[in-house]
Amino acid sequence: MPQSSPSEPRSLFGEILDWMLVPLLLLWPMSLVLTYAAAENIANQPYDRELGEMARTIGRQIVFDRAGADGPSLARLRQPEAAADMLRADDTDHVYFRVLGPGGEHVAGDNELAPPDEQPEPQEVRFRDDEIHGEPVRTAYLWVAGADPRGDAPALVLVAETLGKRSHLAAEIVKGVIFPQFVILPLAVVLVWLALARGIRPLNELQQRIRRRRSEDLSPIDERDAPEEVAPLVRAINDLLARLDQSIGAQKHFLADAAHQLKTPLAGLRTQAELAQREIDAGQQDARALKRSLQQIAHSSQRAAHMVNQLLAMARAEDKESASRLQEVRLARLAREVVRDFVPRAMDKRIDLGYEGPDGDDSATRMLGQPLLIRELIRNLVDNALRYTPGGGVVTVRVTSDPFGQVVVLQVEDSGPGINEAERELVFRPFYRALDNTEGSGLGLAIVREIATRHDTTVTVGDARPRTTAAGQGPGALFTLRFALAGAAG
Repeated sequence: MPQSSPSEPRSLFGEILDWMLVPLLLLWPMSLVLTYAAAENIANQPYDRELGEMARTIGRQIVFDRAGADGPSLARLRQPEAAADMLRADDTDHVYFRVLGPGGEHVAGDNELAPPDEQPEPQEVRFRDDEIHGEPVRTAYLWVAGADPRGDAPALVLVAETLGKRSHLAAEIVKGVIFPQFVILPLAVVLVWLALARGIRPLNELQQRIRRRRSEDLSPIDERDAPEEVAPLVRAINDLLARLDQSIGAQKHFLADAAHQLKTPLAGLRTQAELAQREIDAGQQDARALKRSLQQIAHSSQRAAHMVNQLLAMARAEDKESASRLQEVRLARLAREVVRDFVPRAMDKRIDLGYEGPDGDDSATRMLGQPLLIRELIRNLVDNALRYTPGGGVVTVRVTSDPFGQVVVLQVEDSGPGINEAERELVFRPFYRALDNTEGSGLGLAIVREIATRHDTTVTVGDARPRTTAAGQGPGALFTLRFALAGAAG
């Protein structure tokens, strides 16, 4: 079958047509050969019967004479000349005959005819293909027994005929069968073409219905108008449309929430800027008032910048192409670096930020991942812990390896108010805050879950281990992730 290159779209119509017509065109020459063989067999049957009848006629002309009382029988023809004239009366083919006596002696006819090797039952006509003077002939032969009760050997009669009439009849039969095929075959091709075109018409109508749809129309395609064979494909497309509608709806909801979250710091930024401008226009030179306005402007711009950074991190986490470029990551090293980055902020809030895990050889914590995304995951977990932990509390980042489980474990534990069981799934939704009075974008834990999903793992939330803190508030929260070790992941 003709194969198309991978870059070229395949034609279903052309492929079906190929699988139907190419075998037909290959079988047609075989049909010609079989037809000719059948025609030869059909043409041989009447002429074989005629040839056998000639042999029997000659056999009835054989007379057996005995040489003496105890001598062998001798065969002869009553009228050899008449038999020869009768056989050679054919105007198309040349007919040969030969009669051999019981002892194998030549009695009459043409010496060119060789006797057969077998001896069938008397009066049973056999046929064979032979050659005389390089010309193919059809030979009939039979053994004729005498009436002597002593059972002498029978005489042999052979009659041969050239194949002119047989070949002519076979050719006529072949022409009568083959010539109509030259008309039927093109007609069959046209009918197959029309049948396929009509059978594929519902697909074209389905294609036109889909093309006429507006881009925002994600409603399911009606399966009732689709052929039964295409119904699974239509159902798959409907499932894709439903998931696409859900995804677009989630994106719209996310954009609406992001716009709402950005609106607050931007509105505060504009308000403080206008207030400072009015104070300057009014001639007020209160440095403390201007300082407060500038501090509010800086705070609002910082919130807006943090929101934008979180949105960019969310976009990176959702980027499947970048997440698919995996490389070896040493989780303990990344965790130490992130903890060092957050030490100044922890000191400002009087929080004991610590790290537990390998300090030197961290080869046991190797995993396959995207380093930028793993760093962003740890940063968001630590940032979330620092936001919800009051002054005097404790935040611990812990990295341990489990060689038996073929995983490396990352934990971030705090001594904050904790997360009750009813909210442990909700906190991973974008813009959800367990405590409304806490500043933040509401995207940190959503980013953590997205990155964890990209690395084939999940985030579990539980209560922190009991400890005594200076703040003495809440059970604390414990976030745990288990990443496959580099060898196990491979």
